[in-house]
Amino acid sequence: MKRLMTFLLAVTLCSLTSAYAQYEVRGTVVDINDQAVIGATVLEQGTRNGVTTDLDGQFALTVPSPETLLEISYLGYKTIVVAARNATRIVLHEDSELLEEVVIIGYGTVKKSDMTGSVVAIKAEEVNRGAVFSPDQMLLGKVSGLRITPATGQPGSSATIRIRGAASLNASNDPLIVIDGVPVTGDGGAGMGNPLASVNPNDIENYTVLKDASATAIYGSRASNGVIIITTKKGTGRGINVSYNSSYSVKQNASRIEMLSADEYRNFMTTTYGNNQIIQNLLGDANTDWQKEIYRLSFNTDQNVSLYGSTRFMPYRVSVGYNLDQATLKVGDNQRANVDISLSPKLFAEHFTINANAKGIYQKTNWAPTGAIGNALAFDPTKPLYFTKADGSIDTSKANGYWNWLNPDGSANTMAST
Repeated sequence: MKRLMTFLLAVTLCSLTSAYAQYEVRGTVVDINDQAVIGATVLEQGTRNGVTTDLDGQFALTVPSPETLLEISYLGYKTIVVAARNATRIVLHEDSELLEEVVIIGYGTVKKSDMTGSVVAIKAEEVNRGAVFSPDQMLLGKVSGLRITPATGQPGSSATIRIRGAASLNASNDPLIVIDGVPVTGDGGAGMGNPLASVNPNDIENYTVLKDASATAIYGSRASNGVIIITTKKGTGRGINVSYNSSYSVKQNASRIEMLSADEYRNFMTTTYGNNQIIQNLLGDANTDWQKEIYRLSFNTDQNVSLYGSTRFMPYRVSVGYNLDQATLKVGDNQRANVDISLSPKLFAEHFTINANAKGIYQKTNWAPTGAIGNALAFDPTKPLYFTKADGSIDTSKANGYWNWLNPDGSANTMAST
């Protein structure tokens, strides 16, 4: 009996020793060039138990068993998972998909892994377009330090673009804009309120924003305020492919300024001036909401069709787009028609490539009478929208309200200067 108890006690002690056993793994993390990877994370998979490698790429970690899985990760390298027993020497490989992504920086391209300076690359497919009618609208909120402020609410008008704020009190603070390698000015100009509006957003492949001195090194002093590089799409694929994009949207003012109605206005004038006959004669019988008369529910549309593909050695792309952007203020709108032709022949066994681009644009802008916004607040709501003749037809020879120098009967309007 005593021997049996001794045997059972020995078995129990062995079981407890096995249950609480720990396995310490020591190893080294290196790259494919056998260089130590400093600061790599070695983590017991599924837990918070982990360490980072030291200056020699070495680490020591205690885990439950040799079969425990370790997760090794480092920025710019692929994450790998190995068993603790095989973690004495770990080789990390670069994440080529991330580091070899090509970024256009000016007169050439560079891999992200070789890139220095502050450069932001944005693919058009990463942008949730929505109702976007100009390329600058696609960059809103996408690049830190980039501020885009529309100058007015007029469709097609220029926008104020600033990269890292304003650097000069007197000189221009506009960044340089480069479209398919061709620099364009961003300060508006005769016949073109916004140069970016000349590009159809559907034709854009990607953006690159250069924000520091590296831009000046490439483009000179004119790029001292930064550079926005736009690359348009080229022909891809085999055979002939057709793509059609269509969008519709509506716009409406969220609110209007609350003004006196015609009855409230008459009561105010009577309370203020009493039964002054001159004032009473100037008041009309109509009830006109002048803000309602100048604003509208605007309808906007964007249509684009593209034909692209590639022959044996000639990638091609042809696109045609039409855009109508109406303002909520009546009369104002902007119509734009774009044609883009791109040919990229590859010669000498694809060792020599020619990129040929031709762009055409027709733009027609009807500028809204912005002065009507203030006038609608000042006009007399008791006056009719139109004066009518005795036969009921509209009298277009005179305007309305206190702004008239003459009354409908031809006498002088004594309130015209108020």
